[in-house]
Amino acid sequence: MAIKPEPLPLSKRIKTSYFQLSILVALYYALIINIPFYAQLYNILETSNTMNIGLFLCMPIFIFSITNILFSLISWPYIAKPIFIFLILTSSIVSYVIYNYGISVDYGMIQNAFETDTGEATSYLSFYSIFWVGITGIVPSLIVVLVKIRPEISVIKKLLSIVISALVIFSIVFFYFKDLSYIGRKNSYLKEMIVPTYYLSSAYKYIKNTYFSSPVIYKKIGEDAKQTNASATQKPTLFFFVLGETARSQNYQLNGYQRPTNEFTQQQNVVSFQDVASCGTATATSLPCLFSSLSRDEYNESIAKNQDNVIDILKRAGVSLLWKENDGGDKDVAKNIDKTTLNREEVNEFCNGNSCYDMALLENLDSDIRNMQGNSVIFIHLMGSHGPNYFKRYPDNQKKFTPDCQRNDVENCTSQSIINSYDNTIHYTDYVVSKLIDKLKSVSDQYNTSLLYLSDHGESLGENGVFLHGLPYSFAPIYQRRVPLMLWMSEDFEKAKGLDQGCLRNEAQNSSISQDYIFHSLLGIMDVTTSVYQQELDFYKKCRSINEKE
Repeated sequence: MAIKPEPLPLSKRIKTSYFQLSILVALYYALIINIPFYAQLYNILETSNTMNIGLFLCMPIFIFSITNILFSLISWPYIAKPIFIFLILTSSIVSYVIYNYGISVDYGMIQNAFETDTGEATSYLSFYSIFWVGITGIVPSLIVVLVKIRPEISVIKKLLSIVISALVIFSIVFFYFKDLSYIGRKNSYLKEMIVPTYYLSSAYKYIKNTYFSSPVIYKKIGEDAKQTNASATQKPTLFFFVLGETARSQNYQLNGYQRPTNEFTQQQNVVSFQDVASCGTATATSLPCLFSSLSRDEYNESIAKNQDNVIDILKRAGVSLLWKENDGGDKDVAKNIDKTTLNREEVNEFCNGNSCYDMALLENLDSDIRNMQGNSVIFIHLMGSHGPNYFKRYPDNQKKFTPDCQRNDVENCTSQSIINSYDNTIHYTDYVVSKLIDKLKSVSDQYNTSLLYLSDHGESLGENGVFLHGLPYSFAPIYQRRVPLMLWMSEDFEKAKGLDQGCLRNEAQNSSISQDYIFHSLLGIMDVTTSVYQQELDFYKKCRSINEKE
């Protein structure tokens, strides 16, 4: 009886060369990884009635040629396998994000990825996302690991492959230049969906700017800051600045939304601004920008992080300050003042060992207030409507809109359940803000009290296939760029500051403002004078009868 030979190990049976490996990986990118790009291009061609089958069919060849040039340049002994494995794994994640959320992985998204905390990062994990990355990332990476590469290297073949790919790219651009130019002008974001070129260039810029750029000399501004006696009374000011997360203006009942998402604050006599533009579409940009003296058009992260912000100037003027955190960090805007952060590992009424509901921020608030001296501002950073797992932002007894989406891969929920979950987060935030107002009312005999609520940026809920946030500002949908801003003031606060609430309501209804106003409005309402203050960017100024000394 013949003895059956044992099969050779996989590493013995699969052999290739560096030249062939780069071609195979480029082919995988052209046929699989860039499917989200093709899907978006197809939608654009179909909806604009400019369907060009030839152009569409040439796109995989175009992508193959681009990636083949890139991969040919890095396909060398010792480095090829590690680089390909890294690229395939990260590209799989990027492809998932683009296809399922409709957002590109640009500089801002790379920054968010580097600066996010563990709790926020794990909120994006789901069976669907793990399955996607497993099939499109881990499996092909294992194949690269197991394949045996022959030691020979043909530089001539590499050069010939690069030249042919370059000629193919040139030919496609030549024959379809008019179509490519038209589509590119109308849909400039398309280039950001090509994997891996765009996310690699964004990552390179972020790492270069963060870790290898020349240090920027720290600049102090507002060194002349001081509090005036323009509104001096028997009582000091206590001001709550409540910073929301991912709340969009369009889902606020106070701003015309048809659902009762503001049933708590509408009973508190708040003033709601109807048209407020955010500084960015992600926390990493909006948060430092809104506290900076730089406008959105001027904003530069390196400059903003290396000069005083409005919190620093308030501190210099002698205002008592505290930052209370439930959203993974203050992005260094409060690095020079006292901070308290909720311990998410606790298990109690508001915390489950992984995250805390925003009502937990009210714990110890009485003692926090007692520890403040003189005029005071407490910054309260909410978890708010942070996605994609909206259903974890509110307790069951605050679930007003059902059925809600009980999963974090929201793209697999129905549109209505996603909206229900999101509206529940807005409704719960409204409840928290109302409770903060009640807290201020309870101490209004000791302080002139007021609250300002503002979200950092908005959110997309599937409109035109886009979810979450973080798209480049220039073409981000308005849902990501318009945020709620609400004011509440005690009667004594209004009198002490010389405020006309009717005037403020008129301004809120008829004026368009932006987060550029926050820096100057905070200085103005806390009666801090400084040469960097600009009264035209103080939304309180028009409605104050007290003229501060300039």
